[in-house]
Amino acid sequence: MAPINSGRAGGITGIRAPHDESTVRLTVAQATVRFLANQYVERDGERTKFFAGCFGIFGHGNVAGLGQALLQNEIDDIDNGREQSLQYVLGRNEQAMVHSAAAFARMKDRLQAWAVTASVGPGATNMLTGAALATINRLPVLLLPADTFATRASAPVLQELELPSSGDVTVNDAFKPLSRFFDRVWRPEQLPAALLGAMRVLTDPVETGAVTVAIPQDVQAQAHDWPVALFAERTWHVARPLPERRVIAEAAEIIRSAKRPLIVAGGGVHYSGATEALAHFTSRTGIPVGQSQAGKGSLPYDSPQSAGAIGSTGTTAANTLAAEADVVIGIGTRFSDFTTASRTAFTGDDVRFVNINVASLDSLKHSAYSVVADAREAIDALDELLADHTVSADYRQRVADLAAEWDATVESVYAPGTTGTNVATGAEALTQNEVIGLVNEISDPRDVVVCAAGSMPGDLHKLWRTRDSKGYHVEYGYSCMGYEVAGGLGVKMACPDRDVFVMVGDGSYLMMATELVTAVQENLKVIVVLVQNHGFASIGSLSESLGSQRFGTDYRYRGDDGRLDGTVLPVDLAANAASLGADVIRTTTAAEFADAIKVAKAADRTTVIHVETDPLIGAPDSESWWDVPVSETSTLQSTQEAYATYEQWKAVQRPYLSPTSAPKSVSTTEEEN
Repeated sequence: MAPINSGRAGGITGIRAPHDESTVRLTVAQATVRFLANQYVERDGERTKFFAGCFGIFGHGNVAGLGQALLQNEIDDIDNGREQSLQYVLGRNEQAMVHSAAAFARMKDRLQAWAVTASVGPGATNMLTGAALATINRLPVLLLPADTFATRASAPVLQELELPSSGDVTVNDAFKPLSRFFDRVWRPEQLPAALLGAMRVLTDPVETGAVTVAIPQDVQAQAHDWPVALFAERTWHVARPLPERRVIAEAAEIIRSAKRPLIVAGGGVHYSGATEALAHFTSRTGIPVGQSQAGKGSLPYDSPQSAGAIGSTGTTAANTLAAEADVVIGIGTRFSDFTTASRTAFTGDDVRFVNINVASLDSLKHSAYSVVADAREAIDALDELLADHTVSADYRQRVADLAAEWDATVESVYAPGTTGTNVATGAEALTQNEVIGLVNEISDPRDVVVCAAGSMPGDLHKLWRTRDSKGYHVEYGYSCMGYEVAGGLGVKMACPDRDVFVMVGDGSYLMMATELVTAVQENLKVIVVLVQNHGFASIGSLSESLGSQRFGTDYRYRGDDGRLDGTVLPVDLAANAASLGADVIRTTTAAEFADAIKVAKAADRTTVIHVETDPLIGAPDSESWWDVPVSETSTLQSTQEAYATYEQWKAVQRPYLSPTSAPKSVSTTEEEN
């Protein structure tokens, strides 16, 4: 995407105007920082500074390069009375820093981002998981890992990956399949092309994801005479592709022909700012909406057209409508495996798909009639073309009845009173459903719930009553354990005026709780609800359903026979959280937990609420499926029974190869764009 409107040389002192061919002498790292500080994006006439700052952990690979450059930039800003042009934040874990950056970008609808730097070697490769998460979720994050010496005059201490077949491979090559753009700056002259290429991808709604620019540690510190024009303010236009007139007209006719249409709203509805357009269109036409994990909140839970979550972790309302639908309209969704319940959700004999997506890759899924366009622009066009169209009164009533049934189910599991058991002590314990319900009911409508892995994301997807379009933030493209605390930090940085509730189980907390320290350091308040159920509740439940008897999913000592089925480990995660600087409230009853939420909301510091739950009491059934293969042969009866169930579901799977053409009544003479 080409930049537009290059303006004055913002933040540059002691040099002449950008149109002058004079140069300024800076190191490669200093030039990188100055360039990043002057990048902007524009959409719908609103201009935003693109990089909010840079997360970093310094080692010998980047401390004298990017570390020195960030220090110099910070001091220059202070000495000149300017706001920080590229704020530096010290993280505690390289992977976590990338998660925080990705969460921030998502909350900002991908119109702002963070850079992340780490030292050569393990610091850099610790970012690989974060890179995968950002790319899979299509969230812009700029990664600046240090690299080995370009000159090769010195061997990089402790970082020597030596391949007999290739002399130029470093561990940073592992970023290539995980990045939407990758470059390595072997010489200073290569930096401008690398940075401009990075910005092109970061600001492209289709191509965006993790972008990696690896800079060898000696090159970072190398000085060069740079054209001043490199540091001029650049504004990158974020486009809204319009649907072709004939294409959107045919899509409208397919929808008009449907008796049981269903919209599947994905993350693209949020990123394009299309929630209001969707609400208007569905309210007028009566077409119901099922929401993917990324699309949840595209309609408020109590909208008459909202059927709630769809797919493997969906509501019975949305999944029933999916099974009955004759036309499925995907808007901004990539139809992930969970959204389609492993291709068992849409089972109508005559079902057809219309996919509206800015990415052609997603618009063509399920042999759909493809509309490559911005979600908001496409919805507005459909609203005009279908101005006289509405679903039948019977169908509207069907949607309302199904939604009411599910809402009653949610209400029944939210209400405290279901007795669970603390697996460690045998005492009564809350259920996870009650925990979710209390947080949902006591939190404010604009508060944000954050989660990523374990049983909690699926339960939140089906149970959480989203009241604000930005109130639900669950990372489920990669379902990365450890994302929660780091992601919550990024969400809080993106929306400091909202309370952020991080919902995390003990398994995911143990993976990465370190950014509690960063939250304390930056005086950023997050509320962490730490659910202690002594193991992997989600995988335990899945294991049981697959006939594997929750093997290897409990945190226990070894028994006398050598198996991990002894007593529960004496792990005190509340004490751990306190040691990291957070305020901690221990709770056991519903009343104590409710009071703790109120205390945490009134506080101005990061607070961890510790609560024990029963891992054996799950959320209401979605009456749906997820394809996880079961052992075809086994001596275990539990596995044999699970395989029989698996075969029944496999028989329901569909290839989704239905015809995509519109009815013959569509005009073939309408002018195309």
